[in-house]
Amino acid sequence: MKTFIINNLMVHSEKETYKNGYIKVVDGKIAEVGPASQYKQDDDAKVITLSPDYQVIPGAIDIHIHGASNSDAMDATHDALSTMAKTLPKEGTTSFLATTMTQSTQAIESALLNAGKYIKNQTQEHAEIVGIHLEGPFISPARKGAQPEDYIVDPDVTLFKRWQEMAENQIKLVTLAPEQPNGLDLAAHLRGTGVVASIGHSDATYDQIDEAIQAGTTHVTHLYNGMRGLHHREPGVLGAAYLRDELYVELIADGIHCRPEMIKLAYNQITSERMILITDSLRAKWLEKGTYDLGGQPVNVDETKATLSDGTLAGSILKMNDAIKNTMEYTDCSMTDIIKMTAENPAKQLRIFDRKGSIQVGKDADLVILNDRLDVEMTFCRGNLAFKKENV
Repeated sequence: MKTFIINNLMVHSEKETYKNGYIKVVDGKIAEVGPASQYKQDDDAKVITLSPDYQVIPGAIDIHIHGASNSDAMDATHDALSTMAKTLPKEGTTSFLATTMTQSTQAIESALLNAGKYIKNQTQEHAEIVGIHLEGPFISPARKGAQPEDYIVDPDVTLFKRWQEMAENQIKLVTLAPEQPNGLDLAAHLRGTGVVASIGHSDATYDQIDEAIQAGTTHVTHLYNGMRGLHHREPGVLGAAYLRDELYVELIADGIHCRPEMIKLAYNQITSERMILITDSLRAKWLEKGTYDLGGQPVNVDETKATLSDGTLAGSILKMNDAIKNTMEYTDCSMTDIIKMTAENPAKQLRIFDRKGSIQVGKDADLVILNDRLDVEMTFCRGNLAFKKENV
């Protein structure tokens, strides 16, 4: 039995925040959590004593991420997914959805087969892939963004069923344009099979979004980007994201995909009850600036952003702990709000809140220790030390 204790730091548990608390982990699960005054010495346990300036939060669940460290889910290799799983704990992510993109049927199927197999056999030491996010090809050409138009197809229930079987039922979220032919049929099928239907890369009107919600849509992909914007006579996808409580809403908080003021506006309107922070990052994350590949397209990466040759934004190089810092700076939100947006909300949306998304007895010990500058000092994935900053 592997047991350790993290002691003498602020603990943000599901029910309460302990200014000076402790967590006991046994065999990868949280066994105890409470104030340090209640901690009882266990001679068989390793004790990690930290500074009261540090705090521990539940690991982030990044439900929209394509790649990192020169690896991408579309590479369709075990090594690519393994590299992502090893890299993401550095930024405080302990679980993620391997995200595909609009590509040829053969390329998507290769990625799905690979991810389904990987998920079934993954190890405990690194970030856990909790499913697949199918972003496209069921999207609108009018709002394609960096998704290649040549491979866009109309929503297709039969095709999706085939893909879900190939993926060993690991597709957990699908980005689609519900206004496209058969879009509502696919949304209804997804709802009926427990898969999240998300509005994204969509030119839908507000009334069409209302129909999509009735059909079973409960999510919005990367707010502001790849969607019909807000107009005083046509609220569009953005208006629906602001107004409809049925929708969880993703946001890329890098200050580039949307200005800081628009992040604050979205936060004020949507609140931490429905918002989910994502990175939507590419293989270029954690690499030097240069030119990299995205679905066969060259992507130019500098210190802050990734763009196609025509200047179109192409995903991000955002790290999750920077998304946390940015959001707190732009919105003045609390750490409790951050935990909702990075852990609790995605866990609830993916229906895994029984084992992830908060620091609670019985849940996976997915834990991130932050210093007083909100830098990641240590990350535990299911009780295993997956990242430790030097000199900690």
